[in-house]
Amino acid sequence: MSWIVYVLATLGAYVGMEFMAWFTHKFLMHGLLWSWHEDHHKAKHEKLGFWEKNDRFFLVFAVPSAFCYMFGSMTQTWWVFFIGVGISLYGLTYFLIHDVYIHRRFRWFRQLDGKYSRAILRAHGAHHAKSTKEECESFGLLVVHPKFFKKRSSANKSAVQDTQLQES
Repeated sequence: MSWIVYVLATLGAYVGMEFMAWFTHKFLMHGLLWSWHEDHHKAKHEKLGFWEKNDRFFLVFAVPSAFCYMFGSMTQTWWVFFIGVGISLYGLTYFLIHDVYIHRRFRWFRQLDGKYSRAILRAHGAHHAKSTKEECESFGLLVVHPKFFKKRSSANKSAVQDTQLQES
C-alpha cells in the first residue's frame, strides 16, 4: 500500500511543479527577480557566454527538492522523499525541454516533430516575442494554451477575425 502513496506523492509533486513554474515565472521572474531573468529574453548575440543569470533559478528550484530528499530520508515520512523525487523529475523535464529542445543550449537531440512539441515551441516563441517583463504570455512549460496547437497561418487568420469582430 505504501508504494501507492509514494507514486502519488511523486506524481503530485511533478504536476504541482508545472503550476509552481508558471507562478514563479509570471510573478517572480517577470516581477521582483526580473534582474535575474532579463538576460534570458535577450538574443544570443547579446549574451556574454554560455551561462545566464537566469540559470540561478536552477538552484532556487533545487533547494526544496534537496530538502525533501534529506527530510524524507532522515525521518519516518518517506512520502516527503518522493515529493523531492517529483520535483527533481520535473526539473529534469524542464531542463530537457526548455534548455535542450527549445533553446538548443546542448545539441543532444534535434527537432521533434509532433503537434505537442510544435505547440510548446510556438508558446515559448510567443513568450520570448517580448524582451521586456511586461505584456508577456505563456509562462508555463508543459501546459500549453490550445491556440498554440493551430498552425501559424490558421492562428493568424483567427486573430485577424477576432480583431475585426472587436472593431465592429
